[in-house]
Amino acid sequence: MKNMKNMKMYSSRFLLGIVLLLMTALVLPGTSLQAADEKIKVGSLMSMSGALASYGPPINNGVLLAAIHLNEAGGVLGKEIKVVTRDSKTDPTSGVDAAKKLVKVDGVPAFVGALSSGVTMPVAESVSVPNEVVQISPASTSPQLTGLEDDDYLFRTVPGDKLQGVIIGQLALDLGYEKLSIIYVNNDYGKGLADASGAWFSEQGGEVLAKVPYEKGKASYRGELEEATSKNPDVLVLIGYPENGTNIIRQSISGGYIDNFIFPDGMKAPEIIDNVGAQFLNGTYGTSPGSKETPSLATFNETYTAEFGSTPPKPFMTNAYDALAVIALAMQKAESTDSEAIRDNLRFVANPPGEKVYAGVDGFKRAIELLKEGKDINYQGAAGSVDFNAAGDVVSPIMVWKIEDGKIVTDRTEEIAIEDGRFVPAKVVEEE
Repeated sequence: MKNMKNMKMYSSRFLLGIVLLLMTALVLPGTSLQAADEKIKVGSLMSMSGALASYGPPINNGVLLAAIHLNEAGGVLGKEIKVVTRDSKTDPTSGVDAAKKLVKVDGVPAFVGALSSGVTMPVAESVSVPNEVVQISPASTSPQLTGLEDDDYLFRTVPGDKLQGVIIGQLALDLGYEKLSIIYVNNDYGKGLADASGAWFSEQGGEVLAKVPYEKGKASYRGELEEATSKNPDVLVLIGYPENGTNIIRQSISGGYIDNFIFPDGMKAPEIIDNVGAQFLNGTYGTSPGSKETPSLATFNETYTAEFGSTPPKPFMTNAYDALAVIALAMQKAESTDSEAIRDNLRFVANPPGEKVYAGVDGFKRAIELLKEGKDINYQGAAGSVDFNAAGDVVSPIMVWKIEDGKIVTDRTEEIAIEDGRFVPAKVVEEE
């Protein structure tokens, strides 16, 4: 009898286990696996290793800071936000694998990332779009993302390279350069920014002597430097990442190729100055996505320093903060963690009309209070207005920075205007 009871008990447990497995397996694409979890999971797909390893952790801190503020404001839908971070390794294959784990294993309905455009695009095509999961990149700037067929599941809180490109080209002109060459990392980011900056410089009367791609991970870049400088450019625009960019700068200076540079956002890294030497780079200018001076930016800078013990060291951290913020506010607006509901409510919380709300604990409390009352909000982010257009893109200012006394300092912020359907520096429009 005892054996019969045990067998019945084991059979019941076995059947219960089968039922639970079937229930898990029946979760549809875009559906959250979070019903039994007391916290709401949101993913963060970051370059914690690879070519952008120096960017991944601090940008991920931007995501974590937004979660801290949201949770201190009372959470979303009465629950805490839990950030699940996975490493893309700044590699398309690894990025796709990590994104699959976020979606299939962790069950996130939305995630922030990736950083590199060369990772974000395959992740969108292979994971987020087919699984109907919201993806918001805080750092991918390739123009190719704009035209991607994504069923409106791919967004970004950073302006595309067409904006930064015109400012790079204009910066070269402002500095008095008449001829330039470009060396760029051979991926979507590098090519897109090289084309945009070169096109504006040429259109305004400058001469682009060469555009030379480079492959990551090489010991020597003397061949690329020879090709880029053979016609004696006034300046070299170096579009890349610190890992290989540092070697290119060193070899250019030591080999006598050229010592005048302009850097974009991917090269805005203090470790480049440390590894090359401030004496060789003082006076060098660069660009990166910028932020307007807003209450949200002030809150971000103050609370980041208090939370992590340093001033914000990298670009895109504010963009990452804003990405998680609008995901969470869209959940609150939709009263759901379903991916489709998040997607359909992002513009309602980020774009006009509505009462302007800001970053930080008090700002999120006000935003959630208004949403609970059924009122419209217009989130004003730490990186600026997060007004998504039909393609999921935003327009924001571009920062011009320079290296001064071995430090990266802000020189000015350039506004972008739209003239005849194209992006142009606002000051050029004003001069006309």
